[in-house]
Amino acid sequence: MALIGTLREKLGAVLVGFIFVSLLAFILGDITANNSVLFNDNSVGEINGHEVSLEEFQAAVDERRANYVLNFGREPGEREMTALRQQAWDLLIARHAIQPEFAEVGVKVTDEELVDMISGNNIDPNIVQSFTNPETGQFDRAMLGTYLQQVRSMPPGSEQRIRWELFQRELKPGRERIKYENLILRTGYVTRAEAERAYHAQTDVAEIRFVYIPYYSVSDSVAEVSDADLKQYYNEHKERFKSEATRDVKYVVFPLIPSSEDSLYIRQDMERLAEGLKNAQNDSLYAFANSEGFEAFDTYNVSNLPEFIQPEDLTEGNIIGPFIDDETYKVAKVSAIFQDTIAYAQASHILIRWDEDTPAGRREARQKAEGILRDIRNGADFATQAREHGTDGTAANGGSLGWMYTGQMVKPFEDAVFSATRTGLINRLVETEFGYHIVQVDHVKDNTAYKIALIEREIGPSDATTNDVYRRAETFLADVSGVQRFETKAREENLNVFEGRNVTGSDRRIGTLGDARQIVQWLFRDAEVGEVSDIFDLPDAYVVAVMTSKTEQGYKPLEAVKNEILPEVRKRVKAQVIINKLGESSGSLDEIAGNYGPDAGVYSSSDLKLASNTLPSAGFDPIAVGVAFSLNDGERSKPVKGENGVLIIEMQHKTVAPDIGDYTAHQAGLSQERMQRSSFNIAEAIKEKADIKDYRYKFY
Repeated sequence: MALIGTLREKLGAVLVGFIFVSLLAFILGDITANNSVLFNDNSVGEINGHEVSLEEFQAAVDERRANYVLNFGREPGEREMTALRQQAWDLLIARHAIQPEFAEVGVKVTDEELVDMISGNNIDPNIVQSFTNPETGQFDRAMLGTYLQQVRSMPPGSEQRIRWELFQRELKPGRERIKYENLILRTGYVTRAEAERAYHAQTDVAEIRFVYIPYYSVSDSVAEVSDADLKQYYNEHKERFKSEATRDVKYVVFPLIPSSEDSLYIRQDMERLAEGLKNAQNDSLYAFANSEGFEAFDTYNVSNLPEFIQPEDLTEGNIIGPFIDDETYKVAKVSAIFQDTIAYAQASHILIRWDEDTPAGRREARQKAEGILRDIRNGADFATQAREHGTDGTAANGGSLGWMYTGQMVKPFEDAVFSATRTGLINRLVETEFGYHIVQVDHVKDNTAYKIALIEREIGPSDATTNDVYRRAETFLADVSGVQRFETKAREENLNVFEGRNVTGSDRRIGTLGDARQIVQWLFRDAEVGEVSDIFDLPDAYVVAVMTSKTEQGYKPLEAVKNEILPEVRKRVKAQVIINKLGESSGSLDEIAGNYGPDAGVYSSSDLKLASNTLPSAGFDPIAVGVAFSLNDGERSKPVKGENGVLIIEMQHKTVAPDIGDYTAHQAGLSQERMQRSSFNIAEAIKEKADIKDYRYKFY
């Protein structure tokens, strides 16, 4: 007993010490982990010097999510949440970058203005649209007043009141933004000289001839591009390469494809479920309990029966399947057939409207419709006549109106279609408030309804298949480090190496991968250039990746854009090769082209305009067009380095349009064009000035 007591005491001390060490290791591990609240940066980003915390961002997301639930009556899925997070981020940009600009220039919206926007003389357009009387098409102030009284009497937490308060809260920043933009947009002015220049660009006409030598006529081996050439081009166009932080990645995919054994197993399981559904006491409960689909039990009619159900299948109690439909095994049961209160029919029509709602106008429309009806009775094709004579949106579809239900159409038309006892042309015109209709019944009325139980199982890989694919990914990963070894190993195992370039922290797709968010997070949170990832478990594949390059926010280095700029630099080099070969270029254009060789051609344009920006055979080339209009009659240009080749242009004759005196219309057009372009650019300029840093990839 003494021995046992001693052991108990010593083991107790050891056990306590072991637990203490374990807890200490756990705590230290948690503190140093990426998600530790003590050491991990809790910043989601930075906007205009303001650090956006995770709590602030999440509050904005929660607000958007609550608004979504109010509007759609359900929780958003992952795809919707991605959009809501972006909306929340845009909201924070507006709050911390754009709205401070309003205060800086003195833009504000008073309480009196808000009242005026809701119930005064300058009501917000969204309110006007919502409270427009459908019968008169006019804004109904009484309807708005009734609604406001109802909202104010509702308890603070009610759904309708929350909706109104959210809408009301958005009115002020929206009006502030309009005021701010108008301050900038209204300062824009188009001078008479600018309008006159636009007029001449659209109306002056030039007749030219030109020698054109395309760049592709010079081989790449002749036009060698040096590092100095690349660097010069890069420095000249450096602003083009300003970029947010990006990553390049290569990856191999191990697809999770079900085997024939997997498909057979699912079919056998579906045969068992089909037997169970056949004998089920409650079809809806059985279907909901065993189906992976969202439409396990529903009511259908002739207009919306699933394509896999044929007319001969529609017997009460009949089991359909198992069968494969879009990589899914399905089995269905016609649970019940009954007569509904709503009937469905299918028809086509040709609508002939009257030009004037007068007896004479109606008589003319009726005579035209009777003539078309007569032609169809005599054998003319209904759809062809509809396309030729129809005056509504159905004309392009041969007059087809598709399926319709009782109570949907205006009464005279509905009566004609739903009283028909057979398909085909109705042998009379149908007059409605819209005009005269020539009607063809494509399916007579049917009010039969069907309750269908449906069990669905996706044909997916089994656990055994999934494990085999995972082991293959593990085998590949076992001896891989660095980009070169990654590519070599992929070749050895006959794996395709895919590439994702310029991946940003907000991307959700990479190359061929549709849902690659976890790979994006790894690239920005943990990875370094040359590092190979662990195995990523994506919805339908395992993926192993390696980061190949990394660019931080700012200017992309020359090495990163070398392949992008190489074609443009090579054009420069080829242009110089061509110009050197042309020499002094004396003689006529035909002689110059002949001396150069078969790659040079002589072309002409008799109606060239400055605004066109294109030349025959040479294609889009605004520089060459500009050079052409700089020439006087009979004058010839020096060799021009164009967009697609080198040109020598000769002005035959230029016709300058006469001065019209009043350029108001051109000024208005240019002003409108600039306002539309500037409205977008204002927000973009503010965002650029705000120096926004986005770290959302650390959390989502």
